[in-house]
Amino acid sequence: MPGQRRDASPGPTDRLPGRVRVNRRACLVIVAGAVASRVSRAIAQSNERTFRVGVLRPGVAPVSPADPQVANLPAALRELGYVDGRNLVILPRYADGDPRRLPALADELLQAQVDVVVAVGFFAVRTMKEASSTVPIIMFGNFDPLALGFVNSLARPGRNVTGVLIAPDGTLAGKRLELLKAAVPSATRIALLVPDDDSARPQVQETQAAARALGVELPVVLARGADYKGAFAAIARQRVGALVVGSHQYFLRDRQQIIQLAAEHRLPAMYEWREQVVDGGLMTYSTNLFGLYQRIATLIDRILKGAPPGEIPVERPTTFSLVINLKTAKALGLTIPTSVLLRADQVIE
Repeated sequence: MPGQRRDASPGPTDRLPGRVRVNRRACLVIVAGAVASRVSRAIAQSNERTFRVGVLRPGVAPVSPADPQVANLPAALRELGYVDGRNLVILPRYADGDPRRLPALADELLQAQVDVVVAVGFFAVRTMKEASSTVPIIMFGNFDPLALGFVNSLARPGRNVTGVLIAPDGTLAGKRLELLKAAVPSATRIALLVPDDDSARPQVQETQAAARALGVELPVVLARGADYKGAFAAIARQRVGALVVGSHQYFLRDRQQIIQLAAEHRLPAMYEWREQVVDGGLMTYSTNLFGLYQRIATLIDRILKGAPPGEIPVERPTTFSLVINLKTAKALGLTIPTSVLLRADQVIE
């Protein structure tokens, strides 16, 4: 009718039930925001600083990328947001068993302008300290840094050094002998296998002291290079009832061969790390290896964020575990005393 307002005819979208009107402007805003967010993340990643972490080791490079020496540090750093190849470069340097090569390798790391160096073992720590008084050094090993003059104190190391120790006091060598003797009470002669390396001297001394207290004879046998067959032949000549495999990165790296030789000679053996027992060794008493690398990663993170290494306390493990492989015990015809089994934190059956 004239003068009356007619409602607009419904559009095609209105006629279809269940359809939702699309606001094109809002859609464009959402898409633009998503694109901008992606671009911002890409720019942030491209501007993200890449940190350079050096690792100095006196030993030989592992042949397997799954070896704990290779895999543990990147995995621990990844948990803190440092990804190798994105915002992190790890520069490992190995002396192939020749400590005389360490100074040249330390110079390589300094020329690469590393932000921090993880120095593994006494020789590597000493070399890095002599090479630089400014580049942060994280020491890792089985030694007394205070007695060696690496730090002023464990609480306030001073200078450019901090670190993570494998044992709270000494090397745990004496405790390992004590536990092995408890597991094999009939053994009156127990051999100690150590590398032909001056860094093994403290654990030899600790094991000898424990042997005297236990009334055990302790022949010390050197593994020269990777001649483990020769070393086990020398152990066999000693007519021992058990074996302590000393603490050394070579023995972790070459664990399969050592475990096999111990089985062939029917020797109950005590090892350093849980990984060695999982792979068929009889016993171990130690802290968690990956847990130690997590502590190293934490120190690296703190240093990369600006904390002076000399003000970061040296870390020492506080928890240890006894692991026993009962499959290996049965294969040796050995019955582990109940008193020892009750002390075990893990029994592999």
